[in-house]
Amino acid sequence: LCFCFVSWQVSSWGGYVFLINLIPLHVLVLMLTGRFSHRIYVAYCTVYCLGTILSMQISFVGFQPVLSSEHMAALGVFGLCQIHAFVDYLRSKLNPQQFEILFRSVISLVGFVLLSVGAMLMLTGKISPWTGRFYSLLDPSYAKNNIPIIASVSEHQPTTWSSYYFDLQLLVFMFPVGLYYCFSNLSDARIFIIMYGVTSMYFSAVMVRLMLVLAPVMCILSGIGVSQVLSTYMKNLDISRPDKKSKKQQDSTYPIKNEVASGMILVMAFFLITYTFHSTWVTSEAYSSPSIVLSARGGDGSRIIFDDFREAYYWLRHNTPEDAKVMSWWDYGYQITAMANRTILVDNNTWNNTHISRVGQAMASTEEKAYEIMRELDVSYVLVIFGGLTGYSSDDINKFLWMVRIGGSTDTGRHIKEHDYYTPTGEFRVDREGSPVLLNCLMYKMCYYRFGQVYTEAKRPPGYDRVRNAEIGNKDFELDVLEEAYTTEHWLVRIYKVKDLDNRGLSRT
Repeated sequence: LCFCFVSWQVSSWGGYVFLINLIPLHVLVLMLTGRFSHRIYVAYCTVYCLGTILSMQISFVGFQPVLSSEHMAALGVFGLCQIHAFVDYLRSKLNPQQFEILFRSVISLVGFVLLSVGAMLMLTGKISPWTGRFYSLLDPSYAKNNIPIIASVSEHQPTTWSSYYFDLQLLVFMFPVGLYYCFSNLSDARIFIIMYGVTSMYFSAVMVRLMLVLAPVMCILSGIGVSQVLSTYMKNLDISRPDKKSKKQQDSTYPIKNEVASGMILVMAFFLITYTFHSTWVTSEAYSSPSIVLSARGGDGSRIIFDDFREAYYWLRHNTPEDAKVMSWWDYGYQITAMANRTILVDNNTWNNTHISRVGQAMASTEEKAYEIMRELDVSYVLVIFGGLTGYSSDDINKFLWMVRIGGSTDTGRHIKEHDYYTPTGEFRVDREGSPVLLNCLMYKMCYYRFGQVYTEAKRPPGYDRVRNAEIGNKDFELDVLEEAYTTEHWLVRIYKVKDLDNRGLSRT
């Protein structure tokens, strides 16, 4: 059953790498602690062999289990299992002195051969190196310094303490209690739970998306902690009638044990009830609303719906040619493909760092340079997200610095420097004191086109950005290479059409 579940995880979730490294880590710890047995040997070899064969039948996995660095730990532990079994066989056939000499010789030879073969395969490229995401797990600063596309993803940001409490509440406090009880009574199963808990806690602190990996073991260890606490105090709970008890039955060394036990049980019951209400509230408020339809509360408490995303995708679907190519930031790639049924340049897969960098360069450049890039990529329409009117903070202006960093991370974008988009004092501003490079780049102009004529708040000048809390610095401009095609009701989504060159390529119509 285990190898069937392993192959199922491989086929359904890219995070299966955590699972196929956790199991060999558990086996390795059992070896180091002297708990390795024939039962563990048979179980792991069966799971590894059959699970690997089944996973290799999946088209997008292929030969990765034997050719990528992420899978080498499982293969290495499989080899160690064979060596361990062979050593046990030799120990049963040889006397201690002969065994000691042979053991040292075999271990030295095997270790040298494995290291040599592994190094040769790595150098020749037969075994692919670790991907940037996995390097980021071991070194949290790696992505920020080397691969900005990984660091730009919100799911890859470090987890805050408030996120732990928001998602887990009571489990945060009961997790170490369960961990303590597992350590106090070790077994093979408890060692696995400990390894799962410790590793997932570390990885979830590095990337917030791995809270999904942490949640199951949090429930397991917290359940163990709650069970042990209740069991301990239940033993001291006396439910017999007070008038039936004799004075001899009362424990003089612990005269109020019944009251203490009752109090602790009530406290635990209270925490469990509040945890239930908290989980229900979090599920309804944070995890039950589609991100494509936004909502807010009006001044009178009524709910206001912002359906601009679907409005824009519907317009694209019915008012653009079927072969039109849409350029937007990668965040919206899947949505445009699924709901607008149009070809996009980059999507949420983010595997093509060079292509995403090219889009970032277009957004961060002037209109003339951006037009060259858009013609190179055969772009028909450009889509941007703008929250200055509604106060939507997750718009493209707030993501713009990541576009600059990613755009400048490749050879074709070396001329794009992040410091050019800051003021001399190191601030990122969209008002008159903002950097001239920022105020004249394509992204700025697409977001703020005609916005300088719009009043957003009472007693505020036209062109007041409600997200940045500033009056924009560049109001009176016209677009040369683009024309506005559609702007949604609340200005959340703005779509521009790329102008075509005339027959001689001299002007745009």
